[in-house]
Amino acid sequence: SQAVKMKLKHNINPVLLQLINFIVLVYSLVTYIPWYILSGSKQAIAKAKQVKARPVNNKPGGAYRSVNSLHCLASVLYPGCDTLDKVFKYAKTKYKDRKLLGTREILKEEDEIQPSGKVFKKVILGKYTWLSYEDVYIKAVNFGNGLAVLGQQPKTNIAIFCETRAEWMIAAQACFMCNYQLVTLYATLGGPAIVHGLNETEVTTIITSKELMQTKLKEIVSQVPLLRHIITVDGKPTTWSEFPKGVIVHTMASVQAMGAKADIGNKQPSRPVPSDIAVIMYTSGSTGIPKGVMISHCNIIAGITGMAERIPNLGEKDTYIGYLPLAHVLELSAELVCLSHGCRIGYSSPQTLADQSSKIKKGSKGDVTTLKPTLMAAVPEIMDRIYKNVMNKVNEMTSFQRNLFILAYNYKMEQISKGYTTPLCDSLIFRKVRMLLGGKIRVLLCGGAPLSAATQRFMNICFCCPVGQGYGLTESAGAGTITEVWDYTTGRVGAPLVCCEIKLMNWEEGGYYNTDKPYPRGEILIGGQNVTVGYYKNEARTRKDFTVDENGQRWLHTGDIGEFQHDGCLKIIDRKKDLVKLQAGEYVSLGKVEAALKNLPLVDNICAYASSFHSYVIGFVVPNQKELAELARKKGFKGTWEEICNSPEMEKEVLKVLAEAAMAANLEKFEIPVKIRLSPDPWTPETGLVTDAFKLKRKELTAFYQTDIDRMYGKNVK
Repeated sequence: SQAVKMKLKHNINPVLLQLINFIVLVYSLVTYIPWYILSGSKQAIAKAKQVKARPVNNKPGGAYRSVNSLHCLASVLYPGCDTLDKVFKYAKTKYKDRKLLGTREILKEEDEIQPSGKVFKKVILGKYTWLSYEDVYIKAVNFGNGLAVLGQQPKTNIAIFCETRAEWMIAAQACFMCNYQLVTLYATLGGPAIVHGLNETEVTTIITSKELMQTKLKEIVSQVPLLRHIITVDGKPTTWSEFPKGVIVHTMASVQAMGAKADIGNKQPSRPVPSDIAVIMYTSGSTGIPKGVMISHCNIIAGITGMAERIPNLGEKDTYIGYLPLAHVLELSAELVCLSHGCRIGYSSPQTLADQSSKIKKGSKGDVTTLKPTLMAAVPEIMDRIYKNVMNKVNEMTSFQRNLFILAYNYKMEQISKGYTTPLCDSLIFRKVRMLLGGKIRVLLCGGAPLSAATQRFMNICFCCPVGQGYGLTESAGAGTITEVWDYTTGRVGAPLVCCEIKLMNWEEGGYYNTDKPYPRGEILIGGQNVTVGYYKNEARTRKDFTVDENGQRWLHTGDIGEFQHDGCLKIIDRKKDLVKLQAGEYVSLGKVEAALKNLPLVDNICAYASSFHSYVIGFVVPNQKELAELARKKGFKGTWEEICNSPEMEKEVLKVLAEAAMAANLEKFEIPVKIRLSPDPWTPETGLVTDAFKLKRKELTAFYQTDIDRMYGKNVK
């Protein structure tokens, strides 16, 4: 079974192991009855086994709906709150003086010189300082009015190009109130992509930070002829002489001061209606230039209504840590869910998240340790990194400590698969690991890309909390499916949310049909109020990806392939764009190959590549520096990091490891990479080779490694 495959291997004397197993059995029998009566797990086990979604009719390809919304899809969070400004006003009235947005104060910044000579900026951060719901509301009202003074008109575009922080959310709420269409751009986008987004949306005002203005906007501002106002959220920047004429720089505080003084008594501000565009979100898409997805007020509200239903007891006791890009639909939706339910949102960044993060000075506290969040969203890349770091530490333990950890890990994995909890293991063995995320996490939300079964199970075991794996797209306002908290199965993304329905459409080329047995399979189509308006100024692409049925229901064609299992949960099994037909006619799913190999300790990242003009798969691998250096030492290979990565000898050694893992994962012979290129440099969003959610950009990777592709396909493999 899958659980057996994911167990960790120990080296304990067989006689001693029998004794330990006997003690564990006695302990389990003694504690089972009181645990069963007191923990309420009886209900959780029953819920986990229940059917979670059903088809609305018996026809092949019929839409599946959550059992909680079989007769009517949910679309509104609170009665009468059909636009985002009304949702915030409702929350402000209900939670007036409660803390809403928190930011850590910077106590000290210093430069730390590394042994390599590089200089790293390190910070010592203080406590979180908080703005209440009322504070945020007043700041947003003043900012919206200040933008009106600067000439911003309702239903016109305004851009935000800024890191995730409290001011981002304040600016967004101001735009929602005044019916300005908020154009969001990732802070990591390259120059040409930013220019494209700003010019396509014809914005005259951009909201940014001092750092991004200096590092990104400065070079491209002359290529955006319509730009008139730049607003920095964090104080006055140092002016530069080459600034184009006609562009004025303001601080957010000065715009808010203008708004506070503005006389808008006679002018009734233009409030949005549900169908008005709230956000034009530029996806950093894994293919081509970014597309602007038009998301209306009712799209976002339907999406967050569906998401909120999957988080039990969501409310004022919860604290959420915000560190993913707010320009990503997963983060924006998660924060709006929290804002509408009285939760606190404490801001962070990937560089300051944990005690070991790159910008945190050794000995001082990272954000999770200070904030102790109860809710957190993560992309699989971040979870995979935590998993590998902890496992590396386990391997460095003494033999006794390592075996104790492994026994507890395997024992808890068995208990979880039966629906049981392990309070003793949690408090004695996993407490230290749990503290890496602050110690209070009760739900981890994961989205943006597929999460491997091994990583999901690791998070369940070591962080003692459910992982809500979700599936959604920018084009569906982030909403699609999320697993329920008592569903501890792996490899699935859960049942449709209460705001939408999902059907599977035949894809003949890939051989997927909604009449397949035992489970229907096909391209995933999402329908509901959360399905967005389409792509900005791109009617052809909108017509291709969106359709409307005879009942007026809007459907998004996702390009992902799924199957509905017996309990109505969806499993993503393929992607149309990832399927390549080899020269001999076999189909290879690149995503499947990558998923099988990505969790190897030796692999930090991997991109499989195949061509229809050749008969085998090749790959580009970002190796783990520590693991590859150790492998090189064992094989007697000496050299710099670049020399190790460029060595044909080391390529062959890594290929052997990949081939073994591929066989263990039951990949077909033609799916196993035959040649690889080891990359000495990691793939980050800044390199343009992965998206902000760390999804591979295949087109860019192909262009980047074209010389290597030609080399690897240059001669036939014997």
